[in-house]
Amino acid sequence: MRIFTAEDVRRTVPMPAAIDAVREAFRELRAGAFVLPPRQVFGDGAVLVMSAYHAPTRTAVVKKIGIDLSRDPAIRATLIWTGSEQIVADGTSITTLRTGAVVGVATDLLAPRDAARLTLIGTGAQAADQVRAVLAVRPIAETTVCGRDPDRAKRLAGSLAEEFPEVKFAVSADLPEAIATPDIVCCATSTSTPLFAAEDLPERVHVNAIGSFRPIMRELPHDLLTTASVVLVDQVEAALEESGEVIEAVDSGALPRESLVELGEALETPPQPTGRTVFKSVGVGPQDWSVANLLSQS
Repeated sequence: MRIFTAEDVRRTVPMPAAIDAVREAFRELRAGAFVLPPRQVFGDGAVLVMSAYHAPTRTAVVKKIGIDLSRDPAIRATLIWTGSEQIVADGTSITTLRTGAVVGVATDLLAPRDAARLTLIGTGAQAADQVRAVLAVRPIAETTVCGRDPDRAKRLAGSLAEEFPEVKFAVSADLPEAIATPDIVCCATSTSTPLFAAEDLPERVHVNAIGSFRPIMRELPHDLLTTASVVLVDQVEAALEESGEVIEAVDSGALPRESLVELGEALETPPQPTGRTVFKSVGVGPQDWSVANLLSQS
């Protein structure tokens, strides 16, 4: 058995490698290479169990996640990967890394090629990897960090500025102002009510949302989903089980289910986005498998 701590995961799998691995995993998911059981949910979402089996290599991954929104980090997880050997790894670091990576894949598909301005909403454990992923695929020059706690936002911006000295980082407490001009917006919060109004966004912008993971949670406004030129999801079935904003829009009839585009499909036939675009992720097992697979090869 090999054991990987959070530090081991970070040292072994840099963000660009994670993006490439997650991209390939979604291509394989589209091609039918994975057996993907439904996510198990216990205690009204307090404990989640995710798994995936990769048929071509006969390898599997299982991740147990404990979620408590009152603590920091809210997510604590352990991952087990089985193949020719067994790996036990810190699932918290893998979760933030692979969630950032899938945002990198989606941003690379949908965001303007010349995107230079990013706004990040949220300062929790997932936030930094959202920035790392976007910076890996777009020439971002300016990033604005918004959060409920100004001190946390300043600390996060300061830490990221040290990591990416070529990027200008700023902190804003005025959310409508912060989302008025960016090319890309990343939402990583646990809110149950939409963070902003669609009318506050530029006419040309890509929005990623990864924070809400229960049907009662919503980061995005209804009219953004119903007017976006592309609404991309990691998996339609998962989104309709767990994404509050997608469930509401589809159930209302304003967003036809068939208009949702799965990431694997978009990689096969890239969409031609115009105006505003959205990527909503709730996470699927092949993302975890892809990072664990890289660990197994190290």
